[in-house]
Amino acid sequence: MTVAEVATLMRVSKMTVYRLVHSGELPAVRVGKSFRVPEKAVHTYLEGAYFDVG
Repeated sequence: MTVAEVATLMRVSKMTVYRLVHSGELPAVRVGKSFRVPEKAVHTYLEGAYFDVG
C-alpha cells in the first residue's frame, strides 16, 4: 500500500505514516523514492494499537 492509502485507512496524515515508518513501528519497503507498506503490517499495527479503556 502507498503511504497515502495507509493514511486514508488509518485516518491519519501522511506525515504520521512517515513517522511510523521511520521509527520502525510500521515496516515498509522503499521502492524508488516512495515507500510501500504491506497491508498485513498495517492491520497488525492497528490490532496492536488497541488498548482497553474501561
